[in-house]
Amino acid sequence: MIKFCCYIIFSESLNRFYVGSTRLDAEERLERHLTQYYGNQKFTANANDWVLFLEISCQTATQASQIEHHIKRMKSKTYIKNLKKYPEIIDRLKQKYK
Repeated sequence: MIKFCCYIIFSESLNRFYVGSTRLDAEERLERHLTQYYGNQKFTANANDWVLFLEISCQTATQASQIEHHIKRMKSKTYIKNLKKYPEIIDRLKQKYK
């Protein structure tokens, strides 16, 4: 079965979050970011201390992508931290983007 997810990684050195969606396991995707699999000109290539902050399992690639874009539109570190602190926010996002 194909697994879809929206993931958030964090770099302490940049003090920044990166939000993405994938069909891969979030840990595998993180490893690709750390090894500059996507190229050395990409945003995540600016640091080598990325850690997985949050993984949101999704039913479809579309749902994962919609949740990713929703989080990016919020443009808020506080919102991202609240996703982890208050899991009910994630539940509402999954309902909204069924």
